[in-house]
Amino acid sequence: MKNELDRRDFLKKSSLLTLGAGTLFTGSQMMAASPFTNPDEINIVGPKDGFTPQIGTLVSMLNWMRMVMLNPVKNMSTKDLDYLVDDKANSVGAMLYHLAATERFYQIHTFEGKKWGDWPAKDDKEFSTAMGLGDKARAKIKGNSYEFYLEKLTKVREHTLKELAKRDDDWLLTVDKSWPWGPTNNYCKWFHVCEHESNHNGQFKFIKSRLPA
Repeated sequence: MKNELDRRDFLKKSSLLTLGAGTLFTGSQMMAASPFTNPDEINIVGPKDGFTPQIGTLVSMLNWMRMVMLNPVKNMSTKDLDYLVDDKANSVGAMLYHLAATERFYQIHTFEGKKWGDWPAKDDKEFSTAMGLGDKARAKIKGNSYEFYLEKLTKVREHTLKELAKRDDDWLLTVDKSWPWGPTNNYCKWFHVCEHESNHNGQFKFIKSRLPA
């Protein structure tokens, strides 16, 4: 128990010592990460006020990845958001919507205790097309502004942060032995949300490099 308390004390002190470090991004890019993020702390991965230590560390990673993911697509035109590299590709707009849908899925599962694929009717209507991507998304998800997708992402993320603030590190480390890809704890599930944005960030950069002049 003493070692655990010492570890937490060290993490908190380390986080405080690094608050004065410079940032890598502009103020507008930093604020895009989350309304709960202090711009001066965006590059500090570690515990955050309002969360238990490991949840705060997860939140800092979610915030940082959100900022990085939005950077290449920020303020894209509707035409660019709808652009398809080929007839099998997904548009940037559809993938932004998909990221909001994915996060909402993990909220439903980890916060509300729903089983894999068990979407409430309202969420099914709003998110199922974006979750599946493919032909249906290519046909339906288009004609929207950057602000439309940003609102989806921001609304979902605000709910994530509010719910994570209610939970502790024991919850985060709880293992789900029935998860489809094998025993998985809540930390891994939510880190996957972060990693998922990283994956699509690479696609966004590729598509942006292929946009018509």
